[in-house]
Amino acid sequence: MNWPGSRDQFPELNPAFADESGLVFIGGDLHPRRLLAAYCRGIFPWYDESLPICWWSPDPRAIFELDAIHVSRRLKRTIRSGKFQVTVNQDFSGVIRGCADREEGTWLVPEMIDAYETLHRLGFAHSVEAWQDGELAGGVYGVAIGGFFAGESMFTRRRDGSKVAFVALADRLRQRGFTLFDTQFLTEHTARMGAIEIPKSQYLRRLRDALNVKTTFA
Repeated sequence: MNWPGSRDQFPELNPAFADESGLVFIGGDLHPRRLLAAYCRGIFPWYDESLPICWWSPDPRAIFELDAIHVSRRLKRTIRSGKFQVTVNQDFSGVIRGCADREEGTWLVPEMIDAYETLHRLGFAHSVEAWQDGELAGGVYGVAIGGFFAGESMFTRRRDGSKVAFVALADRLRQRGFTLFDTQFLTEHTARMGAIEIPKSQYLRRLRDALNVKTTFA
């Protein structure tokens, strides 16, 4: 089953069409085949309930180098303490809904949640959960294709919950031979964790190589 789609499908999903803001295309749908085709071309959906579906391919592009993740001494102590229990793909629905539960609003509108839950059922979207006292304390989710992982969002309900899940995610990607960890846009928060920006041309070359890596997340 060729989920990512052939090059002649969805011709509008071409990163070369991006404007100065990184916007490639407006419209379409969130069918798994279109979503995976977009990720394989360096494009992702991002919009809110007031807008139609918007597809992006920014330049520069933000990534995490897996050998340069920043973990503070305090966070290392927290991880070693066993304060949190970490699981993988145990509560994808809880994680993505936790990411959507923000006072300031969210781009994770109901159709986006449905789309990524479908990708999860198909084996392409994954979550890492941090638990404390039997309750979900934080988590992170994203999309994996070959040796490429697109980090989508994270959330926390207890201090350090999301950070513990993020470090566990990075460790898993490193151990399983992933070569590209995408975080899309650079923010103050991701920069503190070690994210950097690279030119989109370099990103697309690395993406092509990563998609050919034989590995699995689960």
